[in-house]
Amino acid sequence: MTSGGVSREAVAGLVGTRVRAIPDFPRNGVVFRDITPLLADARAFAQVCAYCAQAVRDAGAEIVVGIEARGFIFAAPAAIGAEVGFIPLRKPGKLPGVTLRESYALEYGEATLEMHEDAIRPGARVVVMDDVLATGGTAHAAAGLLERAGAEVVNMLFLVELAGLDGRATLGPRPLDVILSLP
Repeated sequence: MTSGGVSREAVAGLVGTRVRAIPDFPRNGVVFRDITPLLADARAFAQVCAYCAQAVRDAGAEIVVGIEARGFIFAAPAAIGAEVGFIPLRKPGKLPGVTLRESYALEYGEATLEMHEDAIRPGARVVVMDDVLATGGTAHAAAGLLERAGAEVVNMLFLVELAGLDGRATLGPRPLDVILSLP
C-alpha cells in the first residue's frame, strides 16, 4: 500500500531504524519504545505524517483522535494533512468542562482517558492514533470511549506494534493498521 506518496515498506523502514528500545523503563521488565530519533529526523517524520494522513483519507474519517501524549504527535499532523478535525484523549484533570472517561489496565499499572462530552457528534467516523500498540489496553479504552459517545471507529493506526504482547486480541474485530510490527 502507498499512502502520502510513500509505501508502507518505506515508512516501516524509516520507523524501524529510528525507534529505539530502552529496556527497564518505566520499570524493570518493560521495554520502552523511544520515538525521539524519528521526531528528530525532519524528513522521516514528514514522510510518516504524510503516510498517516493518507491512511486517514483512505479510511474516510472525519476526525482523527490522538491518545495522550505521544499519539498527539502523529495524530495532529495526520488530521491537518487529511483536512479533518483532531480530538485529544487526555489523562484525568487535563480538560475543563464535562468529560466522558474510560479506565483501563496497563502492563505496568492502571490509567484513565477522558474527552469532552461534546467533542464528537454521534455517527462521526474516526481514526484512533497512537505511537505504540502494546497490550492494547489504552487503544481498547479509547475505542470504547468513542463508541460510547456514538462515534464509529473506522481505523486504529499505530506506528509500532509489539506483537509479542498480542494487543490485537484486546482490540477485537476493529480495523487496525500498523506500520511496523516488532516481536
